[in-house]
Amino acid sequence: MKVLRKRCAQGAEEAEGLAVIIDVFRAFSCAPLFFHFGAGRVILEADPARAVALKLEHPEFVLVGEINEVPMEGADLGNSPTHIIQKGAAYFTGRTVIHRTTAGVTGATAASKSAEEVVLGSFVTAKAIAEYILERRPDRVTLVAMGERGERPAPEDEACADYLEHLITGRPYDPVEAFRDVVFQATARKFISGVRDYLPREDPIFCLQRDLFDLVLTAGTVSDRLEVFAHWGE
Repeated sequence: MKVLRKRCAQGAEEAEGLAVIIDVFRAFSCAPLFFHFGAGRVILEADPARAVALKLEHPEFVLVGEINEVPMEGADLGNSPTHIIQKGAAYFTGRTVIHRTTAGVTGATAASKSAEEVVLGSFVTAKAIAEYILERRPDRVTLVAMGERGERPAPEDEACADYLEHLITGRPYDPVEAFRDVVFQATARKFISGVRDYLPREDPIFCLQRDLFDLVLTAGTVSDRLEVFAHWGE
């Protein structure tokens, strides 16, 4: 099994084999919460206009979406795990979620065109993902750290890719070094500063927790839509 490292939007387009699309802040830290809180279906829609149109067509759906971190006009929620947790199971149980984000969802959509399988990656599901990969033993695994807005590397996504590579191959991983490299950098500080209400201080606390869910999320096309499938551990 060969492990490849890629990053940002171009990396998602080049993904081979089993692709893990990593978005720690915050798309694929949010996605497991939808299923944890009982959502019946999750649709990934990279195009903002299509996401809003789908919401208008199905007002009973929940639209969770952002454009460059700012909550989308017409969305029910921005892409914040804090705000999702505050809503809880009473809000999500049995409902369909439309998820739109600038980096993670867009990256998963791009990777679905070239990779054999797409897995949604974050710290909160990392151990389950590694076990899934080791059980399946694909010839190639591409770890794609989506980075900030899919345009430039972000330390939290690189750290998550390092952790996954450690779990898959045994490559050394220093959690203290990873913490230092993440929390003192701009991608975390913009939350910690508390300047914008759509970037809650609590989000990094949740997103940087390792192995919270024994859950693997994969993305695949159903009709003309990219949907998320939950694989719970036994």
